[in-house]
Amino acid sequence: GSSFFKEVSIPDFLFGTEWRARDGEWGVLPLLFGSLKVAFFAGLVAVPLGVGAAIYLSEYAPERVRRIIKPILEMLAGLPTIVLGFFAIEALTPALQGIGAVPSGQTFSGLSAGIVVGLLILPLISSLSEEAIRAVPRSMREGAYGLGATKPTVCMRIIVPAALSGIVASCVLGLSRAVGETMAVTLAAGLVPSLDPNPSAELQTITSYIVSVVRGEAVRGSTQYGSIFAVGILLFILTFAINMVAIRIVRRYRTVYQ
Repeated sequence: GSSFFKEVSIPDFLFGTEWRARDGEWGVLPLLFGSLKVAFFAGLVAVPLGVGAAIYLSEYAPERVRRIIKPILEMLAGLPTIVLGFFAIEALTPALQGIGAVPSGQTFSGLSAGIVVGLLILPLISSLSEEAIRAVPRSMREGAYGLGATKPTVCMRIIVPAALSGIVASCVLGLSRAVGETMAVTLAAGLVPSLDPNPSAELQTITSYIVSVVRGEAVRGSTQYGSIFAVGILLFILTFAINMVAIRIVRRYRTVYQ
């Protein structure tokens, strides 16, 4: 990384809008934008589905249904990410083309990458959120029912606010996992660094750039070789900051029940 920053100034690296190794353009914003864009789409998929699944499994699902759904969610967590990448290319992108969300003939899409990463982090969000919801004492539920509250009211007005710190922390941790996802994004999103806000546009993330350089022929000690360490440090700082936010949320809003 140090040899890279001898060739490229830190402001040019952090605030440049072009990332083209062949032309000596090393502005990291397109890669950072790609990573955050994938994480955003993943959050749109995983947060409502994950929290909804946690509320359903904890409060609504009969034990028989819970025994079926829980292993399915755990199986999703165990899927190799490269398999999800192939699923995005072979099934999801053509399906999105069918409804007009992705232009026909476009193989790679940030939208399909975000959706599969959302499926990947969904089990993490749902299991951590469910633990937070189950930690809310039974007496709070019974007290609300005793006052005549309906089940949806108890869930949304009593249980979710009481478990909110754990739910938000699970979502933030899931999103930090999405930012660091590699193989599914490398296969599904493409290798074109871009600041295009179009959801369906091809993009490249920090992690997929690292993969593309490592499997290429970058000469050890070259500026391009040093760039993978520079973007790796940036990725570490980004995920570290996200995790610190999650820890602060838990500490600040956590409610300890006797």
